[in-house]
Amino acid sequence: MIIPRLAVRNILGAGLRTWLNVLVLSLAFVAIIWTQGLYVGMGEQITHAMVDAEIGGGQYWHNQYDPYDPLSLPDAHAVIPEPLQNMIDGGQATPILILQGTIYPNGRFMPVLIKGIDPKQTILTLPSHFLDQKGVEFPALIGNRMSQSTGLKVGDSVTIRWRDVNGTFDARDIQIAQVMNTSVQTIDQGQVWLPLPLIQELSRMSRQASLIVVSKGARDLPDVSGWNFRNLDYLLEDVRMVVRSKTVGASILYAVLMALAMLAIFDTQVLSIFRRKKEMGTLMALGFTRIKVIQLFTLEGALHGVLAAVVAAIYGIPLLVMFAKHGWTLPQAMDSYGFAIGEKLFPAYSAGLIAGTTLLVLVTTTIVSFLPTRKIAKLKPTEALRGRTS
Repeated sequence: MIIPRLAVRNILGAGLRTWLNVLVLSLAFVAIIWTQGLYVGMGEQITHAMVDAEIGGGQYWHNQYDPYDPLSLPDAHAVIPEPLQNMIDGGQATPILILQGTIYPNGRFMPVLIKGIDPKQTILTLPSHFLDQKGVEFPALIGNRMSQSTGLKVGDSVTIRWRDVNGTFDARDIQIAQVMNTSVQTIDQGQVWLPLPLIQELSRMSRQASLIVVSKGARDLPDVSGWNFRNLDYLLEDVRMVVRSKTVGASILYAVLMALAMLAIFDTQVLSIFRRKKEMGTLMALGFTRIKVIQLFTLEGALHGVLAAVVAAIYGIPLLVMFAKHGWTLPQAMDSYGFAIGEKLFPAYSAGLIAGTTLLVLVTTTIVSFLPTRKIAKLKPTEALRGRTS
């Protein structure tokens, strides 16, 4: 126990030099945990929003449906097969029919995706129940971004045009039944939602759909010819790639902060070995082996990491809890990036993240503290007592 006691006494006795190193290292602690938590929270927030409002527990796509190829839409529909219809009847899935169309708000024209959905569905949090209104022949649902770009509000009417199954143009005047406030832009921008039975009738696509959204937790999903099931891993791959790329980019910040902290500790160790030659000679003369002296100086350096963790906890925990509780208000420009985040981003901190960061810093600090002490292995006690290191 004499080595830990000496190490604690020596590091606290160094005064300002120790606390400056600890402060820099604690900043690295907090910055790494806060930034990582920010990206983890972003991924979770986007995932939950998309799963609840758009993806559900996965989707069956018509084999010609490609959301990134609008030219595939005229052929990306078919009669709902019996296994999927049974799931729909049992409340485990809901169909969506997608058509290309054009609307004409305020004398302008705008290409849109016309999406038909069952007004009574409960699979998604999309407020489709507003499409079930008595006295309104052609009710429509749009998102807040779509409302801003077109100038349409609740109660407004607008002409919408599309092609039916035979390629014939048809048009109707629809009435905006509701403007939904959603963070998921993929169900908002450039899209108009109509009742599924209505759009099936008008497009002459009776009992047809482009995709089927299954409920969360649905099991024993059937294999259906002509339809491809896309699970959450597939549908959320873009989100995971964005979060992964942001996390890798943030590693540059981690490297800079860690390099500054490790450089300060390395310099402190070199200076300590240079200035404390007589102390090392005295310890060795009193019976300390070279290994024990190396352990002493390495432990002193490693204690910087321990103190940094304590200091980081003192001011970091309240700071991180505040961000996790109240969130980080995002600039308005973030809304144009396509992320389903909303107005605030809430970080998420896990025990694994905190433990992993702490272990990383402690191991790195210990290694950096050990490197300068290798010179002690060649130290002779008599020369150390005279103030020499070789």
